[in-house]
Amino acid sequence: MFKPVNRYIQINLPEVVVQTTSGIVLPEDFKPAEERYGTAEVVSYAADVRFKDQLLNNAQVIVDKSMIEEITINNSKINVVLDNYVVGIVK
Repeated sequence: MFKPVNRYIQINLPEVVVQTTSGIVLPEDFKPAEERYGTAEVVSYAADVRFKDQLLNNAQVIVDKSMIEEITINNSKINVVLDNYVVGIVK
């Protein structure tokens, strides 16, 4: 089990599905233009997160997607972000 420390928040990102309605085949490495900010689901968070009293597990937060860090441990991927890059909580 992973427990974030040092103001990190473990998050789950929504799956991104690329579909075309025109029937055009896209290359495998094609990435559509992405928004800078997006939603993520809180999995767990460090005890020293500055707004932990407002966070709940499974809460939806708005994060700066360019600051998400992906860690691979034992073939398992974990996404974390510092509390500084959470710009809002969706209630």
